[in-house]
Amino acid sequence: MIGLFDGRVDWNLVLASGSPRRRELLREAGLSFQILSPEVEELGPGELPPRDLALANARLKCLAVSMAHPEAMVIGADTVVALGGQSFGKPVDLQEAAQNLRLFRGRVQEVMTGVVLSHGERVCEFVDTAYVKFSEYSDEVIAEYLEKVPVLDKAGGYAIQDHGEMIIEKFEGDYQTIVGLPVSLVLDQLERMGFPVSPSSQ
Repeated sequence: MIGLFDGRVDWNLVLASGSPRRRELLREAGLSFQILSPEVEELGPGELPPRDLALANARLKCLAVSMAHPEAMVIGADTVVALGGQSFGKPVDLQEAAQNLRLFRGRVQEVMTGVVLSHGERVCEFVDTAYVKFSEYSDEVIAEYLEKVPVLDKAGGYAIQDHGEMIIEKFEGDYQTIVGLPVSLVLDQLERMGFPVSPSSQ
């Protein structure tokens, strides 16, 4: 495992992800947490239906950290984008990213973020789904978008928070689910599991 970790957990919150987007979302919510990015072999697009894929990969990441640190409250998450039942992972190169954006053009895509919370033997799992409607953009807009946005670390090869107005007409559902972590749902589940999330506890 790699990450920012001081070796002492003691009922701390741990994010089992190296995603800078999830890190920012948790920080914006005012949470104090540590980061551990587990070295696990994630399942790829097509190995499971999209919803199951998001949850399975979130579970792999969460439980890898939780098994090593059962005293911590661990958050694992994974985001899958799907169109017509087909999942899209991170593009291997800009050519694949451009191909994806041509396929997405004018269509509605599902974005599913699976979340697994674990504290010792207590585990909570859920998947939240949002919908993204892409604009009828030109190939020139695709080229311009790929020049502006580093997309190779992003599922599907785009990011709603990075110049999304160039390619996205509208969305339905939780914006944070599309970015990578439905924080309001995470906070609700943390409270149900007895983890302190109020500002006074940070």
